[in-house]
Amino acid sequence: MMVDLYRGFADPLTHETLFAWHRMVMAGARGREIGSYRTHAEPMQVVSGALHAPNVHFEAPPSSEMKQEMEGFVAWFNKTAPGGEQPLPALTRAAIAHLYFVSIHPFEDGNGRIGRALSEKSLAQNLGQPTLIALAYTIERRRKEYYGALEDNNKHIKIDDWLAYFGNIVIEAQHNTIRRVEFYLEKAKLYERLRGKLNARQDKVLVRMFREGFGGFKGGLSAENYISIARTSRATATRDLHELVAMGALTRTGELRHTRYHLNLSVHA
Repeated sequence: MMVDLYRGFADPLTHETLFAWHRMVMAGARGREIGSYRTHAEPMQVVSGALHAPNVHFEAPPSSEMKQEMEGFVAWFNKTAPGGEQPLPALTRAAIAHLYFVSIHPFEDGNGRIGRALSEKSLAQNLGQPTLIALAYTIERRRKEYYGALEDNNKHIKIDDWLAYFGNIVIEAQHNTIRRVEFYLEKAKLYERLRGKLNARQDKVLVRMFREGFGGFKGGLSAENYISIARTSRATATRDLHELVAMGALTRTGELRHTRYHLNLSVHA
């Protein structure tokens, strides 16, 4: 979906584009309306709590209104684009596009992912090039705050708080993207320094640590983590870890059972 978005970011939004994105997002899913707007008669609600006392956080427009609602959304999105009849500033348009879309909730599932993609398309159109920012990643890291902001702002016309929240998320996403690029460069440099020096166990553990991203293992890697990942003895794990520190692959903090290891990179979360 994101590849399709980046390739056609400048194209006007169409229903067919949204249907194609939904098919991509829901690939492999069964028993749902895929590649079309929802048609079921039941209310589309976000609910929590017990069955006998549900707490309805949000109820979307009924399925019978999807065609009308989405005709309006697509027309608004294209009208507010650069060169459109009523162009909007980049952050304002991207923020409204996301909230507007998820408030309609036109699909049975996948609305959040497509809503984030629409924000990226909006930003790319205003910038004149793909953004390549870690927007979805940044939102996912703070999901509770994201859902709270949606709930607070999908019931009223005044959405100043949402605009401020979303603007800060985009700025944070830009910083995360820069850190990601720096992280991958540091990863390449580290592996170049360690070329031919790692045994299979050490290589496996480093791969696992890098998989955590620039945030690394929460609290650092312990000897127990190493034993579990490498499937080795404590004595071997201790020797391997000492070698990794000596080679400059890891740094060490703490003592005894509080000892933790971290990737020796200049990029931090």
